[in-house]
Amino acid sequence: MIESLFSTTTSATELTFANAMLSFAIAILLGGLISFTYMKTQRTYSTSFTLTMMILPVIVAIIIMLIGSNIARAFSLAGAFSIIRFRSAPGDSKDISYVLFSMAAGLACGVGAFGYAVLFTVVLCVLMFVLSAMKFGENKELFKTLKVTIPENLGYEEALGEVFMMHEVEYELKKVRTTELGSLYELIYSVKLGPGTDQKELLDSLRTRNGNLDITLTMSPVVQDY
Repeated sequence: MIESLFSTTTSATELTFANAMLSFAIAILLGGLISFTYMKTQRTYSTSFTLTMMILPVIVAIIIMLIGSNIARAFSLAGAFSIIRFRSAPGDSKDISYVLFSMAAGLACGVGAFGYAVLFTVVLCVLMFVLSAMKFGENKELFKTLKVTIPENLGYEEALGEVFMMHEVEYELKKVRTTELGSLYELIYSVKLGPGTDQKELLDSLRTRNGNLDITLTMSPVVQDY
C-alpha cells in the first residue's frame, strides 16, 4: 500500500475527472501548508504573495495534466505563457525558493506522484521551521542607518566622531551628498548602538552638533550593505 503511494503509473496521470479532483485537492492542501509555513517563518510578508503560493501548486498541476505526453501541446502552452509579462518586482532569494517549492509540489501532483509530493512538502516545511527557530544565517551584527544633515562649514569626515565615541556607538560613513544647492551635507552612517546607548540622548547630542537640522535613525536593524 505504501509502495503504491510512491509509484507513478501511466494510468495515474491520465486526465480523468477523478484524477483531476484528487490532484486539485492535494495541490490545494500542499499550497496551504507551504503558505502557512511561509507566514510563520517570515517576520513580514504580503497577503498577495501568500495567496499566490496557495494557488500556484494547483496551476502547475493543471498545466502538467493538460500537457501530459503531448509534445505539440507542450510547445503550444510554452508559446502562450511566453507572452506573459511579470510586472512585480522580484523578491529576495527566500521568496524565490518558496515559489520554486510551490511549483515543485504542483509538478508532483500533476504527474500523479502524490506520495512524493506530500513527503517532500512536509520534510521541507519542517526544515524551514527548524532553520527559522535556529535563526540560521541571521546576521548577529545589528546595524542601523543614521542620516544626519550638517551645515557646509562643518567638516563631514569627523563631524560627529566625538558624539559617537561619547555614546559608545560603532559607526562607518557610507555616503555623503549635498542638499539645498550645496549649502548642506547629508551624511549616511551605518551605526551599531552599544548596550548602554540611550537613543534619545544620542539624538539630542547630534542635534546640538548639527544645529538642529534633520536627523533620521532607522528603528529596525538593516543589512550592512550599500
